[in-house]
Amino acid sequence: MIYNYTTRIYYQDTDAGGIVYHANYLAIAERARTEALREMGAPHAEMVATHGVMFVVHRVQLHYQRPARIDEIVRVETEFTELGGASVKLRQKFLRDSDSLAVLDLALGCARVADGRATRIPRAWVQRLKL
Repeated sequence: MIYNYTTRIYYQDTDAGGIVYHANYLAIAERARTEALREMGAPHAEMVATHGVMFVVHRVQLHYQRPARIDEIVRVETEFTELGGASVKLRQKFLRDSDSLAVLDLALGCARVADGRATRIPRAWVQRLKL
């Protein structure tokens, strides 16, 4: 399933040339992932409060294709592609209308809040994240 998150590009997202600063794609992607997890019934805050675990970015690859500019509306499509015992892989596409701006492939690892060590995804969350 694909989850959509739409946002406007603000001045704070851009560099001196009025295009999205490269690192800010990661911040926008984080917001889109958070909303996708919320839609799946797996919000971060509940995961921490109930199970004492959280998702952390383990690996990321970002391919920039076209610039996004100040005041444009950008949609981020988030698709969870693989579910492992302690990790989740997903792809996020940044789109302006039908133009692909960037593609982000990443892996999230499940970690204990108390010590940051890797751990299995809680069974209740596995059910919510079923692909």
